[in-house]
Amino acid sequence: MSLPVLICDDSAFARKAMARSLPDEWDVSISYASNGEEALEQIRAGKGDIMFLDLNMPVLDGYGTMEAIRKDDLPTMVIVVSGDVQEGAYKRMMELGALDFIRKPIDNAKLSTILSKYGIYDGKSSSEKRANNADVSTGDSLSEKLDAFREVANVAMGQAGENLAKTLDKFVDLPIPNVSIVHSNEISMMLTNIDSNQSVSAVSKGFVSPDIKGEALIIFNDTNITAIQQLLGAKQNTSSADIEVLMDVSNIIIGACLNALSTQLSLKFTHNTPILLGIQCGLDDIVSNTTTRWEKMLVVEIAYSVSSENINFELLLVIPDLHIDAAFSRLLKAQELIQMNAVQQKALAS
Repeated sequence: MSLPVLICDDSAFARKAMARSLPDEWDVSISYASNGEEALEQIRAGKGDIMFLDLNMPVLDGYGTMEAIRKDDLPTMVIVVSGDVQEGAYKRMMELGALDFIRKPIDNAKLSTILSKYGIYDGKSSSEKRANNADVSTGDSLSEKLDAFREVANVAMGQAGENLAKTLDKFVDLPIPNVSIVHSNEISMMLTNIDSNQSVSAVSKGFVSPDIKGEALIIFNDTNITAIQQLLGAKQNTSSADIEVLMDVSNIIIGACLNALSTQLSLKFTHNTPILLGIQCGLDDIVSNTTTRWEKMLVVEIAYSVSSENINFELLLVIPDLHIDAAFSRLLKAQELIQMNAVQQKALAS
């Protein structure tokens, strides 16, 4: 009898990736959930003896899902699959009863090791057949393409959050990335984590490859800068110290995000030197001076926060309209390359 396996992730793109990573000879029946509430229903219906669980989801996230499983003593073994790999996230989920933790994107060898470690599956680890039979297409609709790009951004966001958490020695709250195609006059409305009535400071860093170019922006409410200085151990409270903090945090976040993005898209970005766009300015001034040269853009908005210190700031990854199709095309090619590499590794192993 097939083992009921449940994949819970708000991204259809991520659910497909997880399904095609499962070993070919593992006899499983796979069900899916897009949030924790759906997952709990599936478990209660007997469809989730093993669950692969994402952390950042709408309705009910991975933490809330694990708390409900523990409270109601539901019959499932949980392996977390997440882009958020902070030590705090790992520790919290393990304390709630998760078996183990896998970093996105999926490492098939790591997955096989975990399944074997807990006596779940100890057969051949190849997932060649599942990969070959899987539909790696992002789909033709705009919503499917945005979902795929959101998942790529989610992984990049997690790696940047991990670096920042280590630097600040604080847990960084990671949201679900907001990915959309907008016109330049709509950018300000996306910034849900910034108080438009307060002054802001911002840093910009351009990135370019043969196929894609864009710009990354970090926007801070100025009231947060002093708190960040204290976490970083800065002893001065001057304008030059403010700028140094802005540059340090921006380099951590933007650098990690762009590196993760380039890896997933199988391309290499050249980064420009960071530019201070403004300090103690109005939000509209920062946004209008940066984005009005493009009529339409693919925008990834990530609202980072350190809730224990009441620190909030925004990362925007902006790809202008001329490069949007190239970005989606590159994403599909990267997925095809991953599949091809999996087949080649199997051939070499045999």
